[in-house]
Amino acid sequence: VQLQASGGGLVQAGDSLRLSCATSGRTFSNYAVGWFRQFPGKEREFVAAFSRNHGSTYYADSVKGRFTISRNNAKNTVYLQMNSLKPEDTAIYYCAADSRIITSSLYRAVNWDYWGQGTLVTVSS
Repeated sequence: VQLQASGGGLVQAGDSLRLSCATSGRTFSNYAVGWFRQFPGKEREFVAAFSRNHGSTYYADSVKGRFTISRNNAKNTVYLQMNSLKPEDTAIYYCAADSRIITSSLYRAVNWDYWGQGTLVTVSS
């Protein structure tokens, strides 16, 4: 599975941005897909994800109510709509996919098999 993330950029606090992650290589609809972000010197942290079986959505508390994950299976693409952006959202955002991950393991980056290259989001104050 190959993942290609895009959509990052420089925005001001309060603005919105939509990230996209295009996938190829396998049956996308059977995979869990998610977004993580990484701050300088820190490990990747969970942002949002669709589970593998029922497509339920999960969010980090820090983004709940502001970010929305969605997917278009026909286009093999997952999106992260980010609203009310804050300077503390500044990070490199990565998309991930996995065909076997269980729900309880979604929150840890080490449990995901496939990763995109990352896209930088910078939010100025």
